[in-house]
Amino acid sequence: MSSLRIKPKVIGLTGGIGSGKSTVATEFAALGVPVYHADERAKILMNMDIELKGKLRDLLGPETYVNGWLNTGFVATHIFADPELLASWNALVHPSVALDFELWLSKQDSIYVVKEVAILYETGGADQCAAVILVTAPKHVRLNRVIERDGATLEQVESRMARQWPDQIKRKKADYVIENEILSETLKQVHQIHQKLTESLAPDQ
Repeated sequence: MSSLRIKPKVIGLTGGIGSGKSTVATEFAALGVPVYHADERAKILMNMDIELKGKLRDLLGPETYVNGWLNTGFVATHIFADPELLASWNALVHPSVALDFELWLSKQDSIYVVKEVAILYETGGADQCAAVILVTAPKHVRLNRVIERDGATLEQVESRMARQWPDQIKRKKADYVIENEILSETLKQVHQIHQKLTESLAPDQ
């Protein structure tokens, strides 16, 4: 019997703002699947990675950080109003997150892991995944969720939605689609996908 460690398969988990992918990720974690939250890790790295902080400060200026912490309001106002600046920002952040993920992945010992990423397709990250799960919900449901969660205006949420690929495009590319409107049905879909992945990715005996 071989003692070589089998690298877990990476399953991408994505969905537009307000789709509820965090709810889905939580359920996968409850099933014992290791979950990497890329967007949360990016926030941590932007505040804790000294080299990355220096590069981001050089890009936007000294106001990028206040007392050593990311000045999120200042950053959002500038990068989301300028597509080229946003691309430059992402070009600095994404490689740091990719390295962080590889380090995390090297410590996992499971058949597969879930990598939760908001803009997986938009950044080409789906190419590094064995399969992709898309979480979706009707637009009005997503709008209401984000307005209630963030206290944002309708215009602000729609502006954020406009920067992500529409679900119609992502549906055609995804391997699995979870319709997340009724929680009990959502959890049932997670369990079904988990069973399929566990069976299909199990190493040959």
